[in-house]
Amino acid sequence: MMFTYLKAQASSLVASATDFGLTIIAVRLFGWWYLAASITGTVAGGAVNFYVNRKWVFESESAAIKWQILKYILVWAGNLIIVTAGVFILTHFFNLNYVLAKVLSSVLTGISYNYIMQKQFIFSS
Repeated sequence: MMFTYLKAQASSLVASATDFGLTIIAVRLFGWWYLAASITGTVAGGAVNFYVNRKWVFESESAAIKWQILKYILVWAGNLIIVTAGVFILTHFFNLNYVLAKVLSSVLTGISYNYIMQKQFIFSS
């Protein structure tokens, strides 16, 4: 159980690197609005996270991948809403830098929502 949790955290780091890298590149290189960049990064990180979690973390061999993808999209939509709202609130009302706001929102969501939903709902055996 603890090993699975540690693997999930490693997967989350890879997904977060994808998410944050894309977010920062979209803002700094392409001049995107921080919220559009954050949403794009979150979606890309989510795709990476699903793949790594299915193959490595939860070692899902289920043939019902379409059902897992659907459940993942539902959970990730919740993640997207929570993180985006957190980024907006922390940036707009508290004047935090968008990267710091994204870090805080993502970490809090990751430890309080993502692992539990993925283990219990998406990749449960």
